[in-house]
Amino acid sequence: MKKLFFILIINLFSAQQVWTLDQCLEYAATNHPLIKQATVNIQKNERQISAAKGMLLPSVEAGVNHNYNFGLGINQNNNQREAINTQYDNVYAQANWELMNWRNYLNISLSKINKESSTYKMKQAQNEVKLNVIQMFFKYQNSKSWLDVLETQISGIEDQIKRTEKEVEIGNRPKSDVYDIKANLGTLQEQWVSAKNARDLSKINLLNALAITNDSLDFKMTEETLSDFDFNDPEFIKNLLEKNPAYKTVITEINAAEKNISIARSAYLPTLNGSYNWSSFYSKVLGESADPFSDQFKRNKSQQVSFGLSVPIFNKLQVKNNVEIAKLNVINYNYEKEIVINNLTQSINSIKVQFQNSEEKYTLLKSNFENQKLSFQKSEEKYKEGLMDAYTFFVVRNNWLQANYNLINSKNEVMQQTELLKVLQFDY
Repeated sequence: MKKLFFILIINLFSAQQVWTLDQCLEYAATNHPLIKQATVNIQKNERQISAAKGMLLPSVEAGVNHNYNFGLGINQNNNQREAINTQYDNVYAQANWELMNWRNYLNISLSKINKESSTYKMKQAQNEVKLNVIQMFFKYQNSKSWLDVLETQISGIEDQIKRTEKEVEIGNRPKSDVYDIKANLGTLQEQWVSAKNARDLSKINLLNALAITNDSLDFKMTEETLSDFDFNDPEFIKNLLEKNPAYKTVITEINAAEKNISIARSAYLPTLNGSYNWSSFYSKVLGESADPFSDQFKRNKSQQVSFGLSVPIFNKLQVKNNVEIAKLNVINYNYEKEIVINNLTQSINSIKVQFQNSEEKYTLLKSNFENQKLSFQKSEEKYKEGLMDAYTFFVVRNNWLQANYNLINSKNEVMQQTELLKVLQFDY
Protein backbone atom coordinates (compact mmCIF):
# COMPACT_ATOMS: atom_id res chain seq x y z
CA MET A 1 0.00 0.00 0.00
CA LYS A 2 2.82 2.39 0.85
CA LYS A 3 4.54 1.51 -2.41
CA LEU A 4 1.35 2.27 -4.39
CA PHE A 5 0.93 5.57 -2.56
CA PHE A 6 4.55 6.48 -3.35
CA ILE A 7 4.04 5.71 -7.04
CA LEU A 8 0.91 7.89 -7.14
CA ILE A 9 2.81 10.79 -5.53
CA ILE A 10 5.65 10.46 -8.03
CA ASN A 11 3.21 10.43 -10.95
CA LEU A 12 1.37 13.43 -9.54
CA PHE A 13 4.48 15.59 -9.27
CA SER A 14 6.06 14.42 -12.52
CA ALA A 15 2.95 15.16 -14.62
CA GLN A 16 3.25 18.27 -16.75
CA GLN A 17 0.51 20.69 -17.63
CA VAL A 18 -0.10 21.00 -21.35
CA TRP A 19 -1.00 24.45 -22.68
CA THR A 20 -2.42 25.49 -26.01
CA LEU A 21 -1.43 28.71 -27.75
CA ASP A 22 -4.55 30.48 -26.44
CA GLN A 23 -3.63 29.55 -22.87
CA CYS A 24 -0.10 30.85 -23.42
CA LEU A 25 -1.36 34.16 -24.78
CA GLU A 26 -3.89 34.56 -21.97
CA TYR A 27 -1.23 33.92 -19.32
CA ALA A 28 1.42 36.16 -20.90
CA ALA A 29 -1.00 39.06 -21.45
CA THR A 30 -1.64 39.22 -17.70
CA ASN A 31 1.42 37.88 -15.91
CA HIS A 32 4.42 39.00 -17.95
CA PRO A 33 6.56 41.54 -16.01
CA LEU A 34 6.32 44.05 -18.88
CA ILE A 35 2.53 44.01 -18.55
CA LYS A 36 2.70 44.36 -14.78
CA GLN A 37 5.07 47.31 -15.12
CA ALA A 38 2.72 48.97 -17.60
CA THR A 39 -0.20 48.42 -15.19
CA VAL A 40 1.73 50.15 -12.40
CA ASN A 41 2.39 53.10 -14.74
CA ILE A 42 -1.36 53.43 -15.33
CA GLN A 43 -1.93 53.54 -11.57
CA LYS A 44 0.79 56.17 -11.23
CA ASN A 45 -0.91 58.32 -13.87
CA GLU A 46 -4.24 57.98 -12.05
CA ARG A 47 -2.50 59.36 -8.97
CA GLN A 48 -1.10 62.20 -11.04
CA ILE A 49 -4.64 63.13 -12.09
CA SER A 50 -5.64 63.27 -8.40
CA ALA A 51 -2.53 65.32 -7.62
CA ALA A 52 -3.31 67.78 -10.44
CA LYS A 53 -6.89 68.21 -9.21
CA GLY A 54 -5.58 68.72 -5.69
CA MET A 55 -3.77 71.85 -6.84
CA LEU A 56 -7.19 73.53 -7.13
CA LEU A 57 -7.71 73.16 -3.38
CA PRO A 58 -6.32 75.44 -0.66
CA SER A 59 -3.41 74.43 1.53
CA VAL A 60 -4.01 74.71 5.29
CA GLU A 61 -1.53 74.46 8.10
CA ALA A 62 -1.42 75.14 11.83
CA GLY A 63 1.49 75.53 14.18
CA VAL A 64 2.70 76.39 17.67
CA ASN A 65 5.96 78.18 18.53
CA HIS A 66 7.48 78.26 22.02
CA ASN A 67 10.51 80.58 22.35
CA TYR A 68 12.88 81.86 25.02
CA ASN A 69 14.91 85.05 24.45
CA PHE A 70 17.99 85.81 26.57
CA GLY A 71 20.06 89.03 26.50
CA LEU A 72 19.67 92.75 26.27
CA GLY A 73 16.36 94.29 25.36
CA ILE A 74 14.28 97.46 25.77
CA ASN A 75 12.28 97.65 28.98
CA GLN A 76 8.86 98.96 27.94
CA ASN A 77 8.28 100.53 31.35
CA ASN A 78 11.34 102.82 31.45
CA ASN A 79 12.51 102.65 27.86
CA GLN A 80 15.97 101.60 29.03
CA ARG A 81 18.18 98.86 27.62
CA GLU A 82 18.74 96.16 30.18
CA ALA A 83 19.09 92.42 30.51
CA ILE A 84 15.67 90.89 29.88
CA ASN A 85 14.85 87.21 29.55
CA THR A 86 11.45 86.52 27.98
CA GLN A 87 9.15 83.68 27.04
CA TYR A 88 7.05 83.94 23.87
CA ASP A 89 4.38 81.48 22.68
CA ASN A 90 2.63 81.80 19.35
CA VAL A 91 -0.32 79.80 17.94
CA TYR A 92 -1.36 80.21 14.32
CA ALA A 93 -3.43 78.73 11.51
CA GLN A 94 -3.19 79.80 7.90
CA ALA A 95 -4.65 78.91 4.53
CA ASN A 96 -3.28 79.74 1.08
CA TRP A 97 -5.27 79.38 -2.10
CA GLU A 98 -4.37 79.90 -5.72
CA LEU A 99 -7.68 81.35 -6.85
CA MET A 100 -6.72 81.51 -10.50
CA ASN A 101 -3.78 79.80 -12.20
CA TRP A 102 -4.38 78.41 -15.68
CA ARG A 103 -1.45 76.02 -15.33
CA ASN A 104 -3.38 74.02 -12.72
CA TYR A 105 -6.32 73.42 -15.07
CA LEU A 106 -4.02 72.56 -17.98
CA ASN A 107 -2.10 70.09 -15.83
CA ILE A 108 -5.33 68.20 -15.14
CA SER A 109 -5.92 67.82 -18.89
CA LEU A 110 -2.30 66.78 -19.42
CA SER A 111 -2.43 64.15 -16.68
CA LYS A 112 -5.57 62.64 -18.27
CA ILE A 113 -3.77 62.45 -21.62
CA ASN A 114 -0.79 60.83 -19.92
CA LYS A 115 -3.07 58.20 -18.38
CA GLU A 116 -4.56 57.46 -21.80
CA SER A 117 -1.06 57.16 -23.22
CA SER A 118 0.01 54.76 -20.46
CA THR A 119 -3.07 52.62 -21.18
CA TYR A 120 -2.10 52.33 -24.84
CA LYS A 121 1.48 51.59 -23.83
CA MET A 122 0.22 48.68 -21.74
CA LYS A 123 -1.75 47.35 -24.71
CA GLN A 124 1.32 47.87 -26.90
CA ALA A 125 3.34 45.81 -24.41
CA GLN A 126 0.66 43.11 -24.55
CA ASN A 127 0.91 43.07 -28.34
CA GLU A 128 4.69 42.76 -28.29
CA VAL A 129 4.58 39.98 -25.71
CA LYS A 130 1.89 38.10 -27.65
CA LEU A 131 3.73 38.38 -30.96
CA ASN A 132 6.88 37.04 -29.36
CA VAL A 133 5.00 34.16 -27.69
CA ILE A 134 3.38 33.20 -31.00
CA GLN A 135 6.73 33.08 -32.80
CA MET A 136 8.38 31.05 -30.03
CA PHE A 137 5.37 28.71 -29.76
CA PHE A 138 5.43 27.74 -33.43
CA LYS A 139 9.22 27.49 -33.46
CA TYR A 140 8.94 24.98 -30.63
CA GLN A 141 6.20 23.04 -32.45
CA ASN A 142 8.27 22.88 -35.64
CA SER A 143 11.38 21.68 -33.83
CA LYS A 144 9.31 19.08 -31.98
CA SER A 145 7.75 17.87 -35.24
CA TRP A 146 11.17 17.52 -36.86
CA LEU A 147 12.40 15.49 -33.87
CA ASP A 148 9.34 13.24 -34.16
CA VAL A 149 10.09 12.66 -37.85
CA LEU A 150 13.69 11.72 -37.09
CA GLU A 151 12.62 9.39 -34.28
CA THR A 152 10.16 7.71 -36.66
CA GLN A 153 12.92 7.37 -39.27
CA ILE A 154 15.37 5.91 -36.75
CA SER A 155 12.77 3.50 -35.38
CA GLY A 156 11.87 2.41 -38.89
CA ILE A 157 15.46 1.99 -40.02
CA GLU A 158 16.30 -0.09 -36.94
CA ASP A 159 13.42 -2.43 -37.77
CA GLN A 160 14.58 -2.46 -41.38
CA ILE A 161 18.10 -3.47 -40.33
CA LYS A 162 16.73 -6.42 -38.36
CA ARG A 163 14.59 -7.57 -41.29
CA THR A 164 17.40 -7.10 -43.79
CA GLU A 165 19.86 -9.07 -41.60
CA LYS A 166 17.41 -11.95 -41.52
CA GLU A 167 17.01 -11.79 -45.30
CA VAL A 168 20.81 -11.73 -45.68
CA GLU A 169 21.01 -14.91 -43.57
CA ILE A 170 18.63 -16.72 -45.88
CA GLY A 171 20.31 -15.30 -48.98
CA ASN A 172 17.55 -12.98 -50.18
CA ARG A 173 19.61 -9.79 -49.70
CA PRO A 174 23.24 -8.91 -50.21
CA LYS A 175 25.32 -8.02 -47.12
CA SER A 176 25.96 -4.55 -48.59
CA ASP A 177 22.29 -3.63 -47.95
CA VAL A 178 22.91 -3.87 -44.22
CA TYR A 179 26.03 -1.71 -44.42
CA ASP A 180 24.19 0.95 -46.47
CA ILE A 181 21.31 1.14 -44.01
CA LYS A 182 23.58 1.28 -40.94
CA ALA A 183 25.60 4.09 -42.53
CA ASN A 184 22.41 6.12 -42.96
CA LEU A 185 21.36 5.26 -39.40
CA GLY A 186 24.50 6.98 -38.07
CA THR A 187 23.67 10.10 -40.07
CA LEU A 188 20.10 10.14 -38.76
CA GLN A 189 21.27 9.67 -35.16
CA GLU A 190 23.56 12.69 -35.51
CA GLN A 191 20.66 14.72 -36.89
CA TRP A 192 18.49 13.50 -34.00
CA VAL A 193 20.94 14.89 -31.43
CA SER A 194 20.96 18.27 -33.16
CA ALA A 195 17.16 18.23 -33.44
CA LYS A 196 16.78 17.39 -29.74
CA ASN A 197 19.06 20.29 -28.85
CA ALA A 198 17.03 22.62 -31.10
CA ARG A 199 13.77 21.46 -29.50
CA ASP A 200 15.09 21.98 -25.96
CA LEU A 201 16.42 25.45 -26.78
CA SER A 202 13.17 26.46 -28.48
CA LYS A 203 11.23 25.38 -25.39
CA ILE A 204 13.54 27.44 -23.17
CA ASN A 205 12.91 30.44 -25.44
CA LEU A 206 9.16 29.88 -25.27
CA LEU A 207 9.21 29.69 -21.47
CA ASN A 208 11.27 32.87 -21.44
CA ALA A 209 8.72 34.59 -23.68
CA LEU A 210 6.08 33.59 -21.11
CA ALA A 211 8.34 34.75 -18.24
CA ILE A 212 8.15 31.28 -16.66
CA THR A 213 11.34 30.00 -15.03
CA ASN A 214 10.08 26.58 -13.95
CA ASP A 215 10.04 23.96 -16.72
CA SER A 216 6.79 22.30 -15.68
CA LEU A 217 4.82 22.81 -18.90
CA ASP A 218 4.49 21.31 -22.32
CA PHE A 219 2.73 22.83 -25.29
CA LYS A 220 0.46 21.38 -27.93
CA MET A 221 -1.17 22.46 -31.14
CA THR A 222 -4.94 22.60 -31.53
CA GLU A 223 -6.76 21.87 -34.73
CA GLU A 224 -8.06 25.17 -36.02
CA THR A 225 -9.52 26.24 -39.31
CA LEU A 226 -7.31 28.66 -41.17
CA SER A 227 -8.69 32.18 -41.24
CA ASP A 228 -9.37 34.08 -44.42
CA PHE A 229 -8.34 37.73 -44.64
CA ASP A 230 -9.53 40.26 -47.18
CA PHE A 231 -6.16 41.49 -48.36
CA ASN A 232 -7.79 43.07 -51.41
CA ASP A 233 -9.49 45.64 -49.21
CA PRO A 234 -7.68 48.94 -49.93
CA GLU A 235 -8.22 49.94 -46.29
CA PHE A 236 -6.72 46.70 -44.91
CA ILE A 237 -3.35 48.19 -43.90
CA LYS A 238 -4.89 51.47 -42.74
CA ASN A 239 -7.45 49.73 -40.52
CA LEU A 240 -4.81 47.58 -38.82
CA LEU A 241 -2.56 50.60 -38.43
CA GLU A 242 -5.12 52.91 -36.83
CA LYS A 243 -6.25 50.35 -34.24
CA ASN A 244 -2.69 49.42 -33.29
CA PRO A 245 -1.81 50.56 -29.73
CA ALA A 246 1.67 51.72 -30.83
CA TYR A 247 0.00 54.13 -33.26
CA LYS A 248 -2.53 55.25 -30.65
CA THR A 249 0.30 55.78 -28.16
CA VAL A 250 2.19 58.17 -30.40
CA ILE A 251 -1.04 60.07 -31.18
CA THR A 252 -1.69 60.64 -27.46
CA GLU A 253 1.95 61.67 -27.00
CA ILE A 254 1.46 64.31 -29.72
CA ASN A 255 -1.65 65.54 -27.87
CA ALA A 256 0.36 65.69 -24.64
CA ALA A 257 3.14 67.65 -26.36
CA GLU A 258 0.61 70.13 -27.74
CA LYS A 259 -0.89 70.50 -24.26
CA ASN A 260 2.59 71.27 -22.94
CA ILE A 261 2.74 74.25 -25.30
CA SER A 262 -0.35 75.67 -23.59
CA ILE A 263 1.17 74.95 -20.18
CA ALA A 264 4.37 76.76 -21.13
CA ARG A 265 2.35 79.75 -22.42
CA SER A 266 0.35 79.90 -19.18
CA ALA A 267 3.43 81.40 -17.52
CA TYR A 268 2.63 84.63 -19.45
CA LEU A 269 -0.70 84.91 -17.59
CA PRO A 270 -1.25 86.56 -14.18
CA THR A 271 -2.10 84.52 -11.11
CA LEU A 272 -4.49 85.43 -8.32
CA ASN A 273 -3.76 84.22 -4.80
CA GLY A 274 -5.67 84.45 -1.55
CA SER A 275 -4.61 83.77 2.00
CA TYR A 276 -6.07 83.76 5.48
CA ASN A 277 -4.11 83.86 8.75
CA TRP A 278 -5.28 83.55 12.33
CA SER A 279 -2.85 83.83 15.26
CA SER A 280 -2.51 84.63 18.94
CA PHE A 281 0.40 84.80 21.37
CA TYR A 282 1.44 84.78 25.02
CA SER A 283 4.56 86.52 26.40
CA LYS A 284 6.16 87.19 29.74
CA VAL A 285 9.43 88.31 31.26
CA LEU A 286 11.01 85.37 33.05
CA GLY A 287 10.99 85.80 36.80
CA GLU A 288 8.22 88.39 36.73
CA SER A 289 4.47 88.10 36.93
CA ALA A 290 2.33 88.31 33.80
CA ASP A 291 -1.32 88.15 32.80
CA PRO A 292 -2.72 84.60 32.63
CA PHE A 293 -2.24 82.68 29.39
CA SER A 294 -5.98 82.53 28.66
CA ASP A 295 -6.39 86.28 29.07
CA GLN A 296 -3.44 87.11 26.80
CA PHE A 297 -4.55 84.43 24.27
CA LYS A 298 -8.00 86.08 23.94
CA ARG A 299 -6.59 89.61 23.92
CA ASN A 300 -3.83 89.00 21.37
CA LYS A 301 -5.91 87.20 18.73
CA SER A 302 -5.59 88.56 15.22
CA GLN A 303 -6.84 87.62 11.73
CA GLN A 304 -5.60 88.57 8.32
CA VAL A 305 -7.15 88.11 4.89
CA SER A 306 -5.15 89.04 1.83
CA PHE A 307 -5.40 88.81 -1.95
CA GLY A 308 -2.51 89.13 -4.33
CA LEU A 309 -2.33 89.49 -8.10
CA SER A 310 0.98 88.53 -9.69
CA VAL A 311 1.60 89.71 -13.24
CA PRO A 312 4.71 88.38 -15.01
CA ILE A 313 6.60 91.10 -16.86
CA PHE A 314 10.06 89.81 -17.66
CA ASN A 315 11.50 86.44 -16.68
CA LYS A 316 14.87 86.33 -18.48
CA LEU A 317 13.26 84.89 -21.66
CA GLN A 318 12.60 81.60 -19.85
CA VAL A 319 8.91 81.40 -20.80
CA LYS A 320 9.59 82.20 -24.44
CA ASN A 321 12.26 79.52 -24.66
CA ASN A 322 10.06 76.98 -22.86
CA VAL A 323 7.28 77.62 -25.37
CA GLU A 324 9.66 77.15 -28.30
CA ILE A 325 11.04 73.93 -26.78
CA ALA A 326 7.48 72.64 -26.35
CA LYS A 327 6.79 73.41 -30.03
CA LEU A 328 9.92 71.52 -31.07
CA ASN A 329 8.75 68.56 -28.99
CA VAL A 330 5.52 68.49 -31.01
CA ILE A 331 7.54 68.46 -34.24
CA ASN A 332 9.70 65.66 -32.84
CA TYR A 333 6.67 63.53 -31.89
CA ASN A 334 5.21 64.00 -35.36
CA TYR A 335 8.42 62.57 -36.80
CA GLU A 336 8.11 59.75 -34.26
CA LYS A 337 4.60 59.16 -35.62
CA GLU A 338 6.03 58.77 -39.14
CA ILE A 339 8.58 56.25 -37.83
CA VAL A 340 5.84 54.25 -36.07
CA ILE A 341 3.66 54.27 -39.20
CA ASN A 342 6.61 53.15 -41.32
CA ASN A 343 7.58 50.32 -38.95
CA LEU A 344 4.01 49.12 -38.48
CA THR A 345 3.32 49.20 -42.20
CA GLN A 346 6.45 47.16 -42.82
CA SER A 347 5.48 44.61 -40.14
CA ILE A 348 1.90 44.29 -41.39
CA ASN A 349 3.01 43.94 -45.02
CA SER A 350 5.62 41.34 -44.04
CA ILE A 351 3.03 39.25 -42.18
CA LYS A 352 0.61 39.66 -45.09
CA VAL A 353 3.18 38.48 -47.65
CA GLN A 354 4.31 35.58 -45.47
CA PHE A 355 0.71 34.51 -44.91
CA GLN A 356 -0.07 34.52 -48.63
CA ASN A 357 3.14 32.71 -49.55
CA SER A 358 2.83 30.13 -46.78
CA GLU A 359 -0.81 29.50 -47.74
CA GLU A 360 0.18 28.90 -51.36
CA LYS A 361 3.07 26.68 -50.26
CA TYR A 362 0.75 24.68 -48.01
CA THR A 363 -1.64 24.03 -50.91
CA LEU A 364 1.22 22.76 -53.10
CA LEU A 365 2.70 20.60 -50.35
CA LYS A 366 -0.67 18.92 -49.70
CA SER A 367 -0.62 17.72 -53.30
CA ASN A 368 3.04 16.68 -53.06
CA PHE A 369 2.35 14.84 -49.81
CA GLU A 370 -0.28 12.66 -51.46
CA ASN A 371 2.14 11.84 -54.30
CA GLN A 372 4.91 10.98 -51.82
CA LYS A 373 2.48 8.80 -49.87
CA LEU A 374 1.47 6.85 -53.01
CA SER A 375 5.14 6.52 -53.98
CA PHE A 376 5.98 5.13 -50.56
CA GLN A 377 3.10 2.63 -50.65
CA LYS A 378 4.17 1.33 -54.08
CA SER A 379 7.82 1.18 -53.04
CA GLU A 380 6.91 -0.71 -49.86
CA GLU A 381 5.12 -3.33 -51.98
CA LYS A 382 8.14 -3.62 -54.29
CA TYR A 383 10.53 -3.92 -51.32
CA LYS A 384 8.46 -6.70 -49.75
CA GLU A 385 8.41 -8.53 -53.10
CA GLY A 386 12.18 -8.18 -53.42
CA LEU A 387 11.92 -5.84 -56.42
CA MET A 388 13.67 -2.92 -54.65
CA ASP A 389 16.88 -2.86 -52.66
CA ALA A 390 16.92 -1.71 -49.04
CA TYR A 391 18.79 1.53 -49.65
CA THR A 392 16.39 2.72 -52.37
CA PHE A 393 13.42 1.89 -50.15
CA PHE A 394 15.11 3.77 -47.31
CA VAL A 395 15.41 6.87 -49.52
CA VAL A 396 11.76 6.66 -50.63
CA ARG A 397 10.57 6.18 -47.05
CA ASN A 398 12.56 9.16 -45.79
CA ASN A 399 11.28 11.31 -48.65
CA TRP A 400 7.73 10.53 -47.55
CA LEU A 401 8.50 11.33 -43.90
CA GLN A 402 10.21 14.55 -44.99
CA ALA A 403 7.14 15.46 -47.05
CA ASN A 404 5.02 14.79 -43.96
CA TYR A 405 7.16 17.17 -41.90
CA ASN A 406 7.17 19.79 -44.67
CA LEU A 407 3.37 19.69 -44.73
CA ILE A 408 3.15 20.09 -40.94
CA ASN A 409 5.74 22.87 -40.98
CA SER A 410 3.94 24.66 -43.80
CA LYS A 411 0.58 24.45 -42.01
CA ASN A 412 2.21 25.76 -38.84
CA GLU A 413 3.58 28.70 -40.82
CA VAL A 414 0.11 29.56 -42.12
CA MET A 415 -1.32 29.28 -38.59
CA GLN A 416 1.51 31.39 -37.18
CA GLN A 417 0.86 34.23 -39.61
CA THR A 418 -2.87 33.84 -38.92
CA GLU A 419 -2.30 34.27 -35.17
CA LEU A 420 -0.02 37.26 -35.75
CA LEU A 421 -2.70 38.93 -37.86
CA LYS A 422 -5.32 38.18 -35.20
CA VAL A 423 -3.25 40.07 -32.65
CA LEU A 424 -2.93 43.04 -35.00
CA GLN A 425 -6.65 42.92 -35.79
CA PHE A 426 -7.68 43.01 -32.12
CA ASP A 427 -9.53 46.25 -31.49
CA TYR A 428 -8.65 47.81 -28.13
